[in-house]
Amino acid sequence: MIRLAVPQDAPFVAPLIIQAMGNLAAKFANSDNPKVILDLFIYFFQLENNQYSYQNTLVYEENDQILGSLNAYEGAKLAELRRNFLSYLKENYKVTNFHPEAETQEGEFYFDTISVHPDAQGKGIGKALIKAGIDWAKKLDHQQIGLLVEKENLKAKELYEKLGFKTQNNKAFMGGMYFHMVYAL
Repeated sequence: MIRLAVPQDAPFVAPLIIQAMGNLAAKFANSDNPKVILDLFIYFFQLENNQYSYQNTLVYEENDQILGSLNAYEGAKLAELRRNFLSYLKENYKVTNFHPEAETQEGEFYFDTISVHPDAQGKGIGKALIKAGIDWAKKLDHQQIGLLVEKENLKAKELYEKLGFKTQNNKAFMGGMYFHMVYAL
């Protein structure tokens, strides 16, 4: 079953967000310590009005276990959703002079993180979450969905292409190169 997340999902969803982010999560936390990184994303998942909030997350749940998540929001709201997060990093994690590029833009509903628990991969959960995310964007009356895929992650790129996403351009983000893919609604 796919449903909207609630704050109590934090211990299960935060690791999925971190998994999807890869080494970017450590950059945000200014730490390689897994507990420090996890605590940061648990904290923000439980709060409202930030890009990693439960408010912006769908979860895939089966037998009372969360096996996947999709985090998405309106691209035009990125700066607003990021503001509290970056302020918190500066005050609590000593992250200074940190100004990540905008990964999305006005006019798109942005899929920030999509992740499936390692033990549940290959079962169609990611595909189901993407389809649910597309339906969510339609319900919110968006015209386009955007996402970034690491250049090396050709398996994910292929999945998105099968579901109707097209590569619009290449995008540099936090030291990496990504495909910026879009889906027209």
